[in-house]
Amino acid sequence: MSLLVVGLSHRSAPVSVLERASLAAETQAKLLQDTLAAEPAAEAAVLATCNRIELYADVDKFHAGVAELSTLLAQHSGVGLEELTPYLYVHYEDRAVHHLFSVACGLDSMVVGEGQILGQIKDALALGQTRHTAGRLLNDLFQQALRVGKRAHSETGIDRAGQSLVTFGLEQLADGAEVTDWARGKRALVIGAGSMSSLAAATLARAGVAEIVVANRTRARADRLVEILTQAGGTGVAARAVEMAAVSDELTRADVVVSCTGATGLVLTAQAVAGALGLDFAPAGEEPVASVPAPPADPDRHAAWVENGAAGTVRQAVRRSTVPAQGSGPVRLALLDLAMPRDIDGAVARLDGVRLVDIESLAEASADAPMAADVDQVRTLVGDEVAAFGAAQRAAHITPTVVALRTMAAGVVAGEIARLDGRLPDLDEKQRAEISQTVRRVVDKLLHAPTVRVKQLASEPGGAGYADALRELFDLDPQTVAAVSRADLNDPNRGRS
Repeated sequence: MSLLVVGLSHRSAPVSVLERASLAAETQAKLLQDTLAAEPAAEAAVLATCNRIELYADVDKFHAGVAELSTLLAQHSGVGLEELTPYLYVHYEDRAVHHLFSVACGLDSMVVGEGQILGQIKDALALGQTRHTAGRLLNDLFQQALRVGKRAHSETGIDRAGQSLVTFGLEQLADGAEVTDWARGKRALVIGAGSMSSLAAATLARAGVAEIVVANRTRARADRLVEILTQAGGTGVAARAVEMAAVSDELTRADVVVSCTGATGLVLTAQAVAGALGLDFAPAGEEPVASVPAPPADPDRHAAWVENGAAGTVRQAVRRSTVPAQGSGPVRLALLDLAMPRDIDGAVARLDGVRLVDIESLAEASADAPMAADVDQVRTLVGDEVAAFGAAQRAAHITPTVVALRTMAAGVVAGEIARLDGRLPDLDEKQRAEISQTVRRVVDKLLHAPTVRVKQLASEPGGAGYADALRELFDLDPQTVAAVSRADLNDPNRGRS
């Protein structure tokens, strides 16, 4: 196994960089194809969410793989390699497995323990399968990550360590009050009708808002979300759908706005929000940029540079220089921006009577949240699962060789029985069957202990060489071993989520 992951997330990069590096669906597909076409990569998968972009690959060379994956991320994100490099992290082999399992459990999320990442991992696997870039290693890895994440949520209290981004965001808007008390009777405008916006609408409905208005570029999806919100047995909230062109009018009536679209530009400008509230808006001057340490240019060094804390200094400095102060006065309009790139102009936070919570402020708020004891339990679970996955992968590596050995042995038995038939043609069927069964039992008993033991040895660290030794000792045909591997890889039941 030569698993490599190169990526950036809210832990390594400021939101401004994550916004610019975000990948549209068609760009993700092109990135996968180009990664597979690159020299070091045999498999590829991309995990792209609102706060992380990670490229996974099975590579045959570490240094070449890091350089190639970093370059590909830069090319497809549109952020120059020199600018992107300081924010990239690199994980290899077991550390890469540990990273993905931690992500799946919500340990690496902005809000620790949130479960939405499982759906995003499933989508990443599905894309790799559809584009035929996820082979044996990445299929096994992502399938196991999904199982580990589900196990963490079902067997531990990790859910108590944090909430979804929607719930956490609404808590930040409520500013210390109970969300149900804060939301009761309010009029909400939800922009977007995807999974995050739908979750936000459902959460607001349960919290007791009086009305939800859904605006979406595709009206049919907005209508469908409204239908779900108002269907029998639902929350009973009043809901209606509008065209995106009606957002400006709806702003004048809304108390709370949640926006999460796939737009590449701003959906709500500061001027539009100011106009809806009857306020004047003058763009503020540029804030001075804080001084930050220069990152190393060598791609091989950024992981250590990030882990040693230098990147944290960059992030803090960038946040200090770009996050505007909140406006004064009682809150007339509460805005929750869950999109990446952002939907709402950050300058709205300077408007009197406006409170803005976005991905960046959520990251800062969650960083100060106390870690529950359940997190330690999940970390232990992840460690155990990483060890088990590594052992299973090493054992699987030798399986084609063991199968080829048994196939060869079966061929030898068949040849000897055929030779016996020629020398003793007068044997009756019962005698022939007994002799054949005896020979097969002898061969099976001779091979049983060595094959069981070699699988055990191969599952241990450093056990990869046992497959080579087995092939040499028994002079196995490499083509036979390769054929077994291909048959296993092409199994239609393998790698399906």
